[in-house]
Amino acid sequence: MYQTLTFLHSLTRWLVLISLMYTVYRSFKGYFSNRKFTGTDNAVRHWTATIAHIQLIIGMIFYLKSPVIQYFWKNFNAAKESFEHIFFGLIHIILMVTAISMITIGSALAKRKFPDREKFKTMGIWFCIALIIILIAIPWPFSPFANRPYFR
Repeated sequence: MYQTLTFLHSLTRWLVLISLMYTVYRSFKGYFSNRKFTGTDNAVRHWTATIAHIQLIIGMIFYLKSPVIQYFWKNFNAAKESFEHIFFGLIHIILMVTAISMITIGSALAKRKFPDREKFKTMGIWFCIALIIILIAIPWPFSPFANRPYFR
């Protein structure tokens, strides 16, 4: 099960990143070109939030099953000396939950805005902030904090 969760969490990360980047692109393009907020824009907003929530669920299950996290909580005093344990035990999950919360709030606010330009603006700002947080919190292979391969 752990191997499956590792693979799913790694794969879904790319879906989240691609959908977020596409949504941010569409929102800024719509805002600056003063376009009408179409059903496609709404579907992109909705599916981006849905993909992010699916990743959050996979990540939460992965968090509970991870031997790194289990070690972190069982041996907190020893584990807190390792930045990698702190990163995965606290930093990664806090930042990711924050980012998904930003996506959720941004999606809900954008859905309720009335001028189309405000929908694009709201969606663009909230989703862009979430994207930045996610890019910081991902353990990239080149990250000085904690690193993992692009695919696991």
